[in-house]
Amino acid sequence: MQTVVTILMVLVCFSFLLKQTFIPRGAMFVTAAVLALFTALTWGYAIEQSKTQISAWLANQSLMRDIAVLLSVDIIVQLTFCVFSACRRPHAELRRRMRIIRTVLTFFPGLMIFPVVFSMLVQVIFALPGTSFSLIAYGMAGAILVIVPAGTWLLRRLLPEHELRLETLFLSLVLIAILGVIATVNGTTQNKGVGSVDWLASLGFAVLLTMGIIFGLIINRWKGRKRR
Repeated sequence: MQTVVTILMVLVCFSFLLKQTFIPRGAMFVTAAVLALFTALTWGYAIEQSKTQISAWLANQSLMRDIAVLLSVDIIVQLTFCVFSACRRPHAELRRRMRIIRTVLTFFPGLMIFPVVFSMLVQVIFALPGTSFSLIAYGMAGAILVIVPAGTWLLRRLLPEHELRLETLFLSLVLIAILGVIATVNGTTQNKGVGSVDWLASLGFAVLLTMGIIFGLIINRWKGRKRR
C-alpha cells in the first residue's frame, strides 16, 4: 500500500507541474509562492504527526474514502479542463459562452498537491532528526520556489506541442484516478456480490439503452439534414 501511495504522490506532483505549463508564467510563480507559503506555515502541524499515526490513517477506511472523494473532485475538474482545452472551431460558440469557466479551470492548481506536499514535509522531517523543524520547512519552501518554475520550464522544452502536453496530462489524470481507487479501497469493497441476477432490472436497462440509441440516431440524422 505504501508503494501505491508513493507512486500516486509522484503522479500528482507530475500532473501539477504539467498543468502549470498551460498558464502564464506570472500565474505560475504566484502558484509556486502559494504552495511554498503553505509549506512554511504548516510545519507546526507536521511535527505533531508520527509514523504510527500515518499508518493508522492509511488503514482507516472511512478516512481513505473521504480522501477518495477529494481526489475524485480534483480529477473531474482537471479532466474538464482537458476537455475544454481540446475544443476547437466547431465548438467556438460554446467556448465563448463558457470562457469564464475555462479560465477558472486553467488557473485551478489542483487540490491534492497540498496534502501531497504536507506528506512530503512530514517525511523530510522524519528523515532529518535533530534538525530545526522551521529550517526544514523554510528550506523545502525555498526548494518549491525553484523546482516548480524549473520543472515547468523543463516540461515545456521536453513537450513543446500543446496537444501533446494536454494528452499527457489527461493520461496521467486517468492513471491517478485508477491508483486512487486501488489506494483508497485497500483490499475491501463497499458492496457484496450476489449470486442471482435481477432479470427485470436487466430488461429495463436494455430497454432504456435501446431507446437512448434510437433517440441519439434520430437527433444525429436531424442535425445532418439541418446542416444541409
